[in-house]
Amino acid sequence: MSNFWRLFFSTIIALPLTFLTLSPHYSPIFITQITASDFLELGVDKMQGGEYQEAIENFNQAIALEKHFAVAYSDRCLAYLQLQDYHQAVTDCTQAINFAPDNFEAYLNRGVAHYRQGDYPAAIVDHNRAVALKPYDFRAYYNRGLARAGEGKDSKAILDFNLALTQIPRTTNLLLADIYNDRGLAHFVLQDTQAAMLDFNVAIRLNANDYRAYFNRGCTCGRNGDDFGAVRDFSQVIRLNPSNAQAYVNRGVAQYRLGYHLGAIADLQKASEYFENQGKKVVYEKTLDLLKNMRQQISSVTEIALF
Repeated sequence: MSNFWRLFFSTIIALPLTFLTLSPHYSPIFITQITASDFLELGVDKMQGGEYQEAIENFNQAIALEKHFAVAYSDRCLAYLQLQDYHQAVTDCTQAINFAPDNFEAYLNRGVAHYRQGDYPAAIVDHNRAVALKPYDFRAYYNRGLARAGEGKDSKAILDFNLALTQIPRTTNLLLADIYNDRGLAHFVLQDTQAAMLDFNVAIRLNANDYRAYFNRGCTCGRNGDDFGAVRDFSQVIRLNPSNAQAYVNRGVAQYRLGYHLGAIADLQKASEYFENQGKKVVYEKTLDLLKNMRQQISSVTEIALF
C-alpha cells in the first residue's frame, strides 16, 4: 500500500480591527482539516484490527471527500471480501481499476471475489492481468492456480503452484504449506498419489497444526489402501478440528476395513450428530444410511462366524 500523507489547510480568524488589536507576540490559530488520506489510514487501522464494517465506514468517508480515490475503493473491496460480500467487492475493485488501470491489488482482490463466487474464468482473467503487472508476486500465480483447479484444469494449476513456489519468500512457512497442500490436491485429482503424498508431507512439516493437510493425506492413504495411515491422519484432523464430521466418517470407514467395528460405528454415530447439529441434512441422512448398512454387514459377518 502506498505511503499515507496528510494535507493541512491553515485558516487565520480575522476580526475587525476596532474590536481586537493583535500583539506582536500573538500566535495565529490553525484549524486542521481531515483529508481523504486520513480517513483511508483510519480504515486501514480498523482493517488490521478485524473491524471490517468500521473500516468500510472510514473508506466511505475517504471516497466522499475524493471520488476518484482508487486506493480507497481497493481497500474497501478487501473489507467486503472479509465480510463475504463478494458482489460489492467486485464493484469496488472495478471502480479502483477504472481510476487506476495498473492497480495490482485491485486485480488480485477482484480475482479472489470472482473465485469465491465460483466464476473461475473471470478470476483467471484478473489474475492474468495481475501476473502481467507483477510477475514476481507469488500471490497472483497461487490464486490463478486455485481458479484453474476450480475450473478442473489441474495440470495448469500445478504449473501455477510451481511458479508461486519459485517466487514466494522461503521464510513464510504457513503460506508455503498452503501452496504445497493445494498442489497436492491437484496431484490427487490427477490420481498421482505419490506426488500428492510428497506434497502433503511437506505441508505438514511446514505447518503441523493445519488439519487440512492431514485430512488430504488421510484421503491419499485411503486411496492407496493404507487404512492404518488413514486412521492416523483422520485422528489428527479430529484432534485439531474436533467438529469435523467428515473426518469421523472417513476414519470410521478406515476402521471398518481394519475390522475395528465398534470404533467404526462410534465414529459414524459421532459424525451424524455433528452433521445434524450443523444443519447439513443431506450428508446427515447419507451418514445414517452408511451406518445402517455397516451395522447390517457387521451383523451378517457375525452370524456367519457363529454358524
